[in-house]
Amino acid sequence: MNKKGILLVNLGSPKSTKVEDVKEYLDEFLMDEKVIDYRWFFRSLLVRGIILRTRPAKSAEAYKTVWTEEGSPLIVITEHIQKKLQKLVDVPVEIGMRYAEPSIKTGIQKLVDQGINEIALFPLYPQYAMSTTETVVDKAEEVRKAFFPDLKINYVQPFYDRDIYINCLAESIKEKLPENFDALQFSYHGVPERHIYKTDPTKTCNLNDCCQRENNPSHRFCYRHQCFKTTELVLEKLGLPRDKAIISFQSRLGKDKWIEPYTDETLMSLGKKGIKNLAVVCPAFVSDCLETLEEISVEGKEQFLHGGGENFHYIPCLNDEDRWIEVVKILCEEKLKEFYLV
Repeated sequence: MNKKGILLVNLGSPKSTKVEDVKEYLDEFLMDEKVIDYRWFFRSLLVRGIILRTRPAKSAEAYKTVWTEEGSPLIVITEHIQKKLQKLVDVPVEIGMRYAEPSIKTGIQKLVDQGINEIALFPLYPQYAMSTTETVVDKAEEVRKAFFPDLKINYVQPFYDRDIYINCLAESIKEKLPENFDALQFSYHGVPERHIYKTDPTKTCNLNDCCQRENNPSHRFCYRHQCFKTTELVLEKLGLPRDKAIISFQSRLGKDKWIEPYTDETLMSLGKKGIKNLAVVCPAFVSDCLETLEEISVEGKEQFLHGGGENFHYIPCLNDEDRWIEVVKILCEEKLKEFYLV
């Protein structure tokens, strides 16, 4: 008899704000070949020989500014999503993190222990990227083959342009927008340009001119295009003109060329362009985390004000809003129903 379950997968977080825990987390995260895609020797040299000597202490201090009594915001919010979703569906729901605990293996094991042999696995990333959706699927398949060979998994696909998601996101933004704003900035997590080309099996991507085309074979795999598309569709729902919006990419690491424009540089330049009242949303994330709560709402605010801006308003992620839980439910149930069609 087949029994179904749901596994929600998010990025992950250190166990605590202690430097050693942050270092352990960053080691697993940055040593992932889908995140830093150098050969193992050079990746190890960069991560363990350079980055992990200085960054953990700085990151630990940043985590302290967002940590709650319950723990890591990202973990806590994902747990809230799980609990709310569990009340709406009649199958078991567990969570897993791509890095650290609870791991993807831990989440799958909890479901298997309940007799589950068919899982709808939901990578909680709206847009497709090698360092997000792809690495989650790869890790889940590695775990499945090694420990659960009889398990069947259906993966929820990127939902960056799905009407149910766009409506949900637009409604959430609309409720939180200040009355007066000069621009709405969409800040997405950045990726190296080479990742875009690496994930394009069609070999038709050209970052100089194809991301905003209506159709191109690479769009299914192009993170940058999908960010543009999410923005376009949300603006349409909000009834805002394109010139009222700004798109940028944050969180770059190292000296490689990342997709542009960069969020920090953009924030520092807006005041001089006459944009004094700014609202910022981060639609690459569904849960608030270090990159939104510290990098954008604290550092980003400082950058904007230092550059001549006056009023900065960060719009929180969807987090555990009821309308978002309903979207999660629909997307997971679609994948659960596919098991009946096989």
